[in-house]
Amino acid sequence: MSKIFTIAEGLQNLGALKTGGQGSVYKGMRMGPVYSAIKLIPTPIYVEDENDKNYRNFISEVNKLQQVNTHPSPNVVKILSSGITDSGAFPYIEMEYIEGPELSELLLPPHQKVFTVKELLKVAEQLASALAHCHQFGVKHGDVKSNNVKYNTQTGNYVLLDFGLAIMSEEQRRTSIRHAGAVEFMAPEQHEGKMLLQTDIYSYGIILYELLAGQVPFPLEGGGDTARNTVMVSHLEKEIPDAMLLRKRNLENNFPDDILNSEMQVPQWLIGLIGRCLQKNPADRYANGMELQKAVTAGLLSATKGLARKENAMPNEILRYADLYGEIQQKNEKLEKELATLKPLALKAGIKYNSSTGQYHQENYIHAPRKAFLGYTAACTIIVAFLVYSLTKTENNTIITPPATPYRSPFEIANQQYRQALQTAREDSIRNAKVRGVQQLKAEKARKQKGKKRKKFLGIF
Repeated sequence: MSKIFTIAEGLQNLGALKTGGQGSVYKGMRMGPVYSAIKLIPTPIYVEDENDKNYRNFISEVNKLQQVNTHPSPNVVKILSSGITDSGAFPYIEMEYIEGPELSELLLPPHQKVFTVKELLKVAEQLASALAHCHQFGVKHGDVKSNNVKYNTQTGNYVLLDFGLAIMSEEQRRTSIRHAGAVEFMAPEQHEGKMLLQTDIYSYGIILYELLAGQVPFPLEGGGDTARNTVMVSHLEKEIPDAMLLRKRNLENNFPDDILNSEMQVPQWLIGLIGRCLQKNPADRYANGMELQKAVTAGLLSATKGLARKENAMPNEILRYADLYGEIQQKNEKLEKELATLKPLALKAGIKYNSSTGQYHQENYIHAPRKAFLGYTAACTIIVAFLVYSLTKTENNTIITPPATPYRSPFEIANQQYRQALQTAREDSIRNAKVRGVQQLKAEKARKQKGKKRKKFLGIF
């Protein structure tokens, strides 16, 4: 296969995987061989200078993507490199090549037209995790759609791909969306060239709707401008069709009644979550991926707890875990408040947290002058009394853990270390106070004895 053009030194072009308004994706191979996917941005950059707006935007967004890679997520494609092509001067990002089908392919024959409830929940959880991972670093994907999510056959995870739109300039985004964007998955504000964190949330909701109902809310019928404009107006003005009616229609002729009834038991929290994601006003959606992930996690936990309560539905251990989860959360919140109160006192006592070791340690005390000794001792006594009272005032500070496999949260472990450090500090403070008191008494006694001997000596003369 002849090369179309050179990507960069040591990075071979093996041909196009797909093309679109946001650029083209090529299969690449590094020396090794290591396969990758290269995203080319259609607007060339001829001057690699910070004064060039396009180059500056490209570098800024690439830096954000590199932060996403600092702590890799199994649900976000890894960014391997970026730069400007040797020929053509096109900006590119090189991504991990994922072996497996796209979500859109899993909805085509020989597969069923809709996802099972079990697999739908898996996609909801993993794609929410991917968006949360990106949004915490300020990265807006901007092109979340079913053919930008792949099922990784190596790991069994769903992976979010193709961050090409994220590194485009605002003008490039408008042009791309107007001519070649996937309008079926676009949020209403995206048609004006805006891209918010809530924009990804809307597209996430479209994906879940598609897997649930068997089609997107407003399908594109034809490739002309009229058809595209119709879909855009629908997103802006029309109500979202009932996904459950579409799901039933797509299931009725393909499954017997028992399976049909089972697959129509979609959790109500999931239907509500999709509805909130698809609000036309961005302010009415989840604010970002982190908030979305919390909602999905809460829904999954509530479903697990409800199922566990059904007779013989799950072992008693699962029921205990579901009940204890809420208790642990409440107690951790209480301990966090207590820790916030004690932290200033601990700092005064010389106790600090070492982030490299994950341990609390006591620093050397600064000794008070002799004249301030009594005041210092009184202050220490008050602080120690307050700490003893705070740490022992309730018996509910101990978090209940499951008897079979005890669970200890990271916060609980850190809190235990903190308490041990406080206890050590209290004991050292009391011991040091006693030692200094004894030393002071001995010094005073020695001074008096010396005074008496001097008077006796002077009395001889």
